[in-house]
Amino acid sequence: MSMPEKQHTKQKEPFNLLSIPILKKFIQSKWYPGIFQWMVIFVFSIIVFELVAGTISPHRNFGTTMTWVLWWPLIPVMFIAAGRFWCAICPFGKLSDIVRKLVGAERPMPKFLRKYGIWLIDIFFIAITYSDHVWGIVESPRGSGYLLLLLVTMVVVTSVFYERRTFCKTLCFLGGLAGNYSRSGALELRGTPDICKTCKSQSCFKGSEKAEGCPMFQYVRTMDSSAECNVCGNCVKNCPNDSIRLSVRVPTKEIWGLKNPKLEHASLAAVIMGIVFVQNITMLEIWQDILLAIGSVTGTANYVVNFTVAYIISMALPILMLIGTAKIASFMGMDGSVKKIFTRFGYAIIPLDLAGHLGHNLFHIITEGKAVWYNSAALVGMKVNSGDLSLASTSTVQMLQYAIIVLGFFGSSYTAYKLGNKAKFKSMLPIYLFMILLALINIYLFSLPMNHRVH
Repeated sequence: MSMPEKQHTKQKEPFNLLSIPILKKFIQSKWYPGIFQWMVIFVFSIIVFELVAGTISPHRNFGTTMTWVLWWPLIPVMFIAAGRFWCAICPFGKLSDIVRKLVGAERPMPKFLRKYGIWLIDIFFIAITYSDHVWGIVESPRGSGYLLLLLVTMVVVTSVFYERRTFCKTLCFLGGLAGNYSRSGALELRGTPDICKTCKSQSCFKGSEKAEGCPMFQYVRTMDSSAECNVCGNCVKNCPNDSIRLSVRVPTKEIWGLKNPKLEHASLAAVIMGIVFVQNITMLEIWQDILLAIGSVTGTANYVVNFTVAYIISMALPILMLIGTAKIASFMGMDGSVKKIFTRFGYAIIPLDLAGHLGHNLFHIITEGKAVWYNSAALVGMKVNSGDLSLASTSTVQMLQYAIIVLGFFGSSYTAYKLGNKAKFKSMLPIYLFMILLALINIYLFSLPMNHRVH
C-alpha cells in the first residue's frame, strides 16, 4: 500500500448521517425536535393526569403502565441506539425552554452547581431509587404522579432563575444515568476539527438567530464525549461552516480512548451496578429471608431500617470490589495509583451496567407488556378482557437476560482491555476477573424466580 493510501485509510471518517439531504434538512428545520417534543408533552400530560386523578390500582392505571412498564424499560435501549436523544424530546426540557422564554432571568449557572452538579445527580438518582422501595412509588400511581410534579416544580424554579437547561445538566436524576449510558451509545455528534479550529463565531455555543446555543453548555469544537450531548440539533442549525457530523459508531467505542476519566463518573458506574443488584434482589422470593437475616443483626423488624442496610450494602459492594480490584492490579504491576486505576476502569463497568439494567427491565416489559395495550384501550373506552399480561414465558425471558449479560460482559472486558492501553495481562487479570464476577452475580440473580412489580 502506498503512503497516500495509508494516510487516506488512517483519516477515513465514519459515514456522516447529515450527508443525507432530507435528514439534514429536517434537523435544520423548526420541526426538529419540536414535533417530537409536543407529542411527548401531550402523552406526558395524560400520564400525569391519570397518575394523580385516575384509578389507584397500579395494574389498571394508564400512567403507571406507560411510565414503569413501557418507558422505563425502553429508555436504556434509546441511550444505546441514539445517545441522549430522549433528553432532546423530554417534556422537562421543553418546559424549561418555555419558562425561560416567558419569565426566565437567564442568570449564569451557580458555581456550586457547575462544580458539584454531577454529584447532586448521583445523590438524587440514589434517593429516588431508595424512595421507591421505602414508599412504593412504582406501585403507587399517586406516588409516581407526585414525583413527576415535584420534578416539574424543580424544572420551573431553575428555569425562572438560571440560563439554558441548568436543571437537565446539574439536577435531573436521569442525567447521570443518561450520560454514563450514552458513552456506550451507537450515535456520535462531533465537529470537524479542521473546520472548527478556524471558526470565530462559536455559534454552536452562543447560538444565533436560527436557534439557541447548546442547552447543555457544550462547545462542539472541544466535545469528545456524548455524555452531555442531547442531539437537539441546535449546533446543526447554528453552524455557519457545515462542520457538524452525526455518525454511527461501535457501541462502547467512546470509552476505549478515554482522555479525562473522572472519579464521580466511575463511582456512579459502580453504584448503578449495586442498584441493579438491589432492584433484582427485592423482587426475589428470598427477599423476605434476607430482611429477616438483616433484622436479626439490627434487632428490629422495621422495613425501612432493614432495607436501608440492604441498600447501602448493595451499593457499597461494587465500590469495595472495584477498590479491592484496583489494589490487586496495582500490586500486580498496573501503572498508576489505586485511585487512578479505580477511576479509569470504573468506566469499563458501564456496558455491564447497561446489560444488567436491560435484563432487569426486560422482565417487566415482557412479563407485564400486555398491560400497555389493556390500559391504553381502557383509556379510550374500549372494553378489553385483561388476562395474562405476559408476552413470553419466564424461561424465554431468562435466556434473553443471560444473553444480554454475556454481551455486556464482553463489552466491559473489551473496554477494560482498551483502557489498559497494552498493559501486561498479569496486571489486567484482576480487572477481567472482576468483570466475570459481576456477570456471574447478574446471571445468578436472573436465574431465581422474580415477582412482578405491576400485576
